[in-house]
Amino acid sequence: MYILDIKEYDNTLNLGQIEESGQCFRFRHIDTEGCQTFCTISKGRYLEISDLRGGRFCLSCDEGEFRDFWYDYFDLGTDYGTFKNAIDAEDTFMVNAARYGAGIRILRQDLWEMMISFIISQRKSIPAIRTSIESLCKAYGEPIKEAKEKVYAFPTPEALARLDIEDLKPHGVGYRDKYILRLARDVCEGRIDIDSYRNMPEKEAVKALTEIYGVGVKVANCVSLFGLHNIDAFPEDVWIKRVIEEVYGGHFPKERYEGFAGVIQQYMFFYGKSKEFRQIC
Repeated sequence: MYILDIKEYDNTLNLGQIEESGQCFRFRHIDTEGCQTFCTISKGRYLEISDLRGGRFCLSCDEGEFRDFWYDYFDLGTDYGTFKNAIDAEDTFMVNAARYGAGIRILRQDLWEMMISFIISQRKSIPAIRTSIESLCKAYGEPIKEAKEKVYAFPTPEALARLDIEDLKPHGVGYRDKYILRLARDVCEGRIDIDSYRNMPEKEAVKALTEIYGVGVKVANCVSLFGLHNIDAFPEDVWIKRVIEEVYGGHFPKERYEGFAGVIQQYMFFYGKSKEFRQIC
């Protein structure tokens, strides 16, 4: 066990907000006694993390694993306070949004998993996305032995490339099945080198990602933000578009937040779909 004191960083970590922020699909609340506990799976590793309150969290790993892996996963080397302080004080919506979602951090997730996950995400609700991903993992992912329950790693490109359309039907991916298979086969056969996107500037990476079969601008921006950790990427889904239309008259000044527009996007998304904001609209 490792005890994380978030006050050593910037006091930005709310597990429930991260779970509901739309960036991760294998980060979920689990039933425990006494405190809120969440589990997550990334790159074949399993973690349980409990909110002990007062800015302290208990992680089901030792200090070495925390320093080697989970420190980066939670993006603890980034001071999110600088992003919040850069918000225009006269922009009431953004000030309230950053305050409402103050515990959100952009996780550093596995690129391959994000590519497949956001391909699946097209025209699906978050619960439906989670269900499809978990079904794929149970069917084609390797079991993670360290976990107390039966959990599975995300399927590798090789595991998905050997499937056919019929194999994917039980997992609720719908018309996205052909996109998944093409990408897995392109990666395995060397037509796509996913590591090459890591070395591209943000806009170049988004453009290159849209050249993948089945990947449009929104999915490319999601992969850039959540898979490549290009925090200037700005995905525009239905919630973001609604906020831009209702609050900003159809134009949001992204240039004001150049270099970290993706962080601002997370605050907009989380607050924009909340009951609190909907009640005042």
